[in-house]
Amino acid sequence: MSAVVSLRDARRYYETKAGTVKALDGVTLDIAAGDFVVLAGPSGSGKTTLVNLIGALDKPTDGEVSIDGRSLATLSAQALADLRRDRIGFVFQAYNLVPVLTVLENVEYVMLLQGVAADERRRRAMAVLSEVGLGELVGRRPDALSGGQQQRVAVARALAAGPALVLADEPTANLDSATSEGLMDLMGRLNATHGTTFVCCTHDPALMARARRLVRLRDGRVESDARPAP
Repeated sequence: MSAVVSLRDARRYYETKAGTVKALDGVTLDIAAGDFVVLAGPSGSGKTTLVNLIGALDKPTDGEVSIDGRSLATLSAQALADLRRDRIGFVFQAYNLVPVLTVLENVEYVMLLQGVAADERRRRAMAVLSEVGLGELVGRRPDALSGGQQQRVAVARALAAGPALVLADEPTANLDSATSEGLMDLMGRLNATHGTTFVCCTHDPALMARARRLVRLRDGRVESDARPAP
């Protein structure tokens, strides 16, 4: 399988009053198309920093990050924005839904930015909302949904635009165990049926147990990289 994501000796340092913080300290990693990768490690290990670099939300202090074979360092600000819009879906711990929009409108939003025609936006949004079990709730606004339902809307929004890569930052953190299990089942099924590449960072042992590939970070470095036995 071809690599969707490649990092070569990627480093991200921050200067603070207390000195230099090495959030990422030399990470080399390839993530193949269709993989389901879970990033694990204690708080401060570099998980979120790594997701932010992969998602072109931040830039490395040194080293290289490439998506689809293109080094992010060579892309303009507009090209990076286009990459995030067209190739990467984001699922945030805080959901980041637009409160004044309905479920359907939230899922259509990225496609609207992509210039997809209204009829096609509606068709694709309805299809993915049906797939995540929310086809009957399309007219509701986020404040009328449970946490688990809002997270499924976020997953649907990430997928509806047809990204090659979905990045999920602590996707089960705010959910009860039953809802977490349902969301993990959903992401695994979508990965298997659509071939979408997932990269999730988490503290959740249950999500780690679902990983097809488990990358453990510590102190900004890759501590282990393994494919657990099925």
